[in-house]
Amino acid sequence: MIIGTFDAKTHLSEMLDEIQKGKDYIITKRGIPVAKLIPFSEDKKTRRETTMALKEIRKRTNGKPFNIREAIEEGRP
Repeated sequence: MIIGTFDAKTHLSEMLDEIQKGKDYIITKRGIPVAKLIPFSEDKKTRRETTMALKEIRKRTNGKPFNIREAIEEGRP
């Protein structure tokens, strides 16, 4: 849900209850998105996924330094 800063400030407690139930909020300032409020557990999951992806890259490169420029030139993702 998109909400302005004034309404977010006014209804923060209610928003936090909804966020605990899994709802996301995007807070805007003068119509421009400036922040996203998401459930805390979702943040942990993202961190874990990122860590696993980095470990997979390390495994594919055998722990050797990885040159991103060379990978791009070789056409690897």
